[in-house]
Amino acid sequence: MNETILFEELTSKEVGTGIDKNSVAIFPIGALEEHGPHLPLSTDNLQPEYVAIEVAKKLGNTFVLPILKYGQCSSTRNFPGTVSLRFETLQMIAEDVLTELHRTGFRNVVVLSGHAGRLHMAALKLAAGHVLEKLDMKLMVLSDYDIAYAMKEIEIPPDDGHAGMIETSRVMAIRPDLVKGSAEPCHPEFPKYRVMRDAQKYFPDGVMGDPQLANKEFGEKANGIIIDELVDIIRMMVDE
Repeated sequence: MNETILFEELTSKEVGTGIDKNSVAIFPIGALEEHGPHLPLSTDNLQPEYVAIEVAKKLGNTFVLPILKYGQCSSTRNFPGTVSLRFETLQMIAEDVLTELHRTGFRNVVVLSGHAGRLHMAALKLAAGHVLEKLDMKLMVLSDYDIAYAMKEIEIPPDDGHAGMIETSRVMAIRPDLVKGSAEPCHPEFPKYRVMRDAQKYFPDGVMGDPQLANKEFGEKANGIIIDELVDIIRMMVDE
């Protein structure tokens, strides 16, 4: 196991001699985005970076790339503090990084997003598809919330979402000092099939769900399940 898991802290020589065909690179991607009146703009960065580092500790021979702290944000774009990349910009950044990781020697790469927006994830998956058309490597693209909402060990309210119970709980477990109280519950109903320019009127405080149900213990358990599941999935990919 390589003791240094933060890729940016390695020397060039350590990279050249330390990567083999089974090495894994985790590329965390987040967003600078509004998360209600109680959670920081860094919410979608805190979660995948924490998960990536804990996964690397368990896996070994795994390197965590510097996180990309910007993403493509649609429904929260008009809130103060949200900084959104264009779809094409995010796609090109992801594609360039993946291509460079292949050149560096990685053949197993995980793109782990803390932001699960539909267009955001589509840009990342499109980038991965383009890379696989040209290069021989194993790629995984997911949000940690893909795992979170499939958990059977703990129950999440069916209408929970952005800045709601689970997200507030997870940040409580990772950076409790950044959680500023709570927020009123909100269960927005969006018009069916609409492509909207401004969704803010449907959730005026940027909350989907009930953050008042959040607690640190739930967040710790959720984070642990996500980490363990991701470790298993990555092992299966490497062993293929």
